[in-house]
Amino acid sequence: MNPLGKGQFYLVREDVLTESMQKMLEAKRLLASGEERTIQEATKRVGLSRSAYYKYRDTVFPFESIARERILTIFIQLEDRQGSLATILQIISDARCNVLTIHQTIPVQGRANITLSLDVTDMPIKLDEFMHRMKAPSFIDSVHLVSSGAL
Repeated sequence: MNPLGKGQFYLVREDVLTESMQKMLEAKRLLASGEERTIQEATKRVGLSRSAYYKYRDTVFPFESIARERILTIFIQLEDRQGSLATILQIISDARCNVLTIHQTIPVQGRANITLSLDVTDMPIKLDEFMHRMKAPSFIDSVHLVSSGAL
């Protein structure tokens, strides 16, 4: 086992990041989008010292920026309704994703499970927005990211 801080990576939810880390990520987003041109402008706008920005900039990254693999596997639990699969596939299509594999269980007591592997190479939205859209239909009980990996 590697000692902490020796090149090991962790995937954590945004709400457990320190305020400084969250501000640094926002400053990086402002720079990447062109809303701010310099680090000084971006850090001033988010209320972060430049030293804190430099401390975290090469160590904290959004999931999408380091997940070079553009294949996602998601697991969906849903109420069995006519047209539910078509609705899910439309959401996927609208997000410019390509379905690689799909498996749907036979509905039992009005509930079914779907496992999808998706190529998200051309997806123009962030992963959290995509997952939010997948959870939006009223017949969806839950959507879980199972894996992100290359073929």
